[in-house]
Amino acid sequence: MEFGFREKAHTADWELEVWAPNLPCLLEQAARGMYRLSGLKLRSGPAQRRKLDLRAVDAEGLLVRFLTELLWFEQGQGLGFNSFIIHVIQPGGNATEGDDKYSLQAELMGYPITGLDKEIKAVTYHNLRVLSTPEGLRVSIVFDV
Repeated sequence: MEFGFREKAHTADWELEVWAPNLPCLLEQAARGMYRLSGLKLRSGPAQRRKLDLRAVDAEGLLVRFLTELLWFEQGQGLGFNSFIIHVIQPGGNATEGDDKYSLQAELMGYPITGLDKEIKAVTYHNLRVLSTPEGLRVSIVFDV
């Protein structure tokens, strides 16, 4: 399956459709799409490395937590990322109700931000559902701007 993203028409906020063969690739494409929507521009120079360790009860929660962390780096540290190494552990047979079933470890490489066309305030759960298709995974993400 191919991977990618594209903006979808939305009445008030921004909506991004993302597709990929697996969850780590879907998360990366969602990040790249979010950055493209906001018009993120990065300074050249020595790369900065950050690591993430996130958990969530489902794929949707993991997606929101991941993108929200990227927004935190953007707004709190002035960093954006263009290189992603993402590993996701999905639920096994012995997970119980209420457990954080999905685990993400990521290494991000990026640079200080030199500009944004428009700031994204939040990643929403509005109609958020990671769909499994014969070709892979698909999701539509709505961003509050």
